[in-house]
Amino acid sequence: MTKLDRLIAAALLALALPATVHAQSGKELVIATTGGAQEQELRKHFYEPFEKATGIRVRPVSGAEAQTVARVKAMVTAGSVSWDIFQAGDIQSSSDEYRALTEDLGSFCEPLKGNDDLLPGACKPTGLLAAYGTTLLVYNDAKFPGRKPRSWADFWNVKDFPGPRSLPNFNDPWRVLAAALLADGVPVDKLFPLDLDRAFRKMDEIRPHVALWWKTGDQSVQGFRNGEYVMGMIWQTRASALRAEKQPLDWSQNQAVLVGDRWALIKGAPNRENALRFLKFYVENIEGQARRCEAQTCTPTSRKAAAMMSAEAQKALPLGPDVFGGLVVPDADWINANKTAMLNRWNAWLQQ
Repeated sequence: MTKLDRLIAAALLALALPATVHAQSGKELVIATTGGAQEQELRKHFYEPFEKATGIRVRPVSGAEAQTVARVKAMVTAGSVSWDIFQAGDIQSSSDEYRALTEDLGSFCEPLKGNDDLLPGACKPTGLLAAYGTTLLVYNDAKFPGRKPRSWADFWNVKDFPGPRSLPNFNDPWRVLAAALLADGVPVDKLFPLDLDRAFRKMDEIRPHVALWWKTGDQSVQGFRNGEYVMGMIWQTRASALRAEKQPLDWSQNQAVLVGDRWALIKGAPNRENALRFLKFYVENIEGQARRCEAQTCTPTSRKAAAMMSAEAQKALPLGPDVFGGLVVPDADWINANKTAMLNRWNAWLQQ
């Protein structure tokens, strides 16, 4: 039994317990995200204004992505859905696994087709784009007073940049393997299909120096605060939150991985109409998109929202022309087609 299977089994068992039955009021909406700083910004700029405008109470739930997916799958399988919307990665949202759990939003997207303010592909049957961001190399600036680490080759260079590292382990290993290949000299535009043999050989080199394999965004930033690592791969939204705390953190957008999140509507959502109202509100709340991405250094769905952000924030957007050429743009089709085999090999490698 895989870890995801165990999570699903546990979720199914929980659904069978009377104590977990949730009575819907008709005036609420349940949204699942990864929590942390992101949830705080969403509450401030979207949940609370939406509640004020509609009288619909937003009830957020949070957890690691694998746990969230397992819970959603268990709900849909059992026919006992108590959540309405969950945030899915842009790549994952187009997979067969996720499509089986979510409602097709083609009808919702139809009126938005002529909206030139939205980024291309902002609304798809798989979900509504929440924002674009990056997963990137961050480091403790105080630990490197001279030359700074600027590439994944530098991340692997423990001689010139000593200290413990941190890498994600949240059921989605392709970005770490891509970093390994970049560290081994593969050009950014030649990454896909990933050469897994070469990537794992390179992973063997860095493994003794990884002090933290983080599973949630909260864990990744707490590890930085606690000094568990001096360099790591984390989400830029989380890195921005750390910088706002006056942590001695800096980062490199060079070879950063471009990622996005989509709002997905769960099949059988008990508050479906409320969910659709929220998605419409999200698209139209341009100021909220600007303020949220100002705080988290993300790229909003709306071009007007991006223009409302400060000049400094706009310069840091991952889609800036001076940054985009060095980004890793994932091949979603390849990743989804190879997800199971890649994850099985990853888990076996971790257990060696």
